[in-house]
Amino acid sequence: MLKGIHPAISPELLKVLAEMGHGDELVLCDAHFPAHSLQQKVIRADGVSIDHLLQGISLLFEFDNYVKAPLIMMKPVQGDDLDPQVERRYLNAIKSAVKDLPNLERIERFEFYQRAKQAYAIVITGEIAKYGNIILKKGVTPSF
Repeated sequence: MLKGIHPAISPELLKVLAEMGHGDELVLCDAHFPAHSLQQKVIRADGVSIDHLLQGISLLFEFDNYVKAPLIMMKPVQGDDLDPQVERRYLNAIKSAVKDLPNLERIERFEFYQRAKQAYAIVITGEIAKYGNIILKKGVTPSF
């Protein structure tokens, strides 16, 4: 156990966060997401909700401020409804760790899958909220 590292951050996830460079993307997906079909680098975080992971990751992760929105979520398929609580939970988790809340945008389902294929890694969580997947784009960590 390390001081200052959120208990939801596994050693494998911590390693991936450290390896990622500016512009790399990390997908935090729900338990139903086809992660292994889309990507080879998959990390398991079974039983952990995405908001808990976001809380821990946001303490360690600089969001890309060179793009319009470093947070990307999936748009609902036509005819489906979004639960606004999901986005609210995620943004509140991030807000608890960072000074300025990054912008969030939503993209179409298959565009989201294409982004996931190109991501640095995908983290499968225990999240079960519909349309609960989110992509985080890493920025430049400020010097100390």
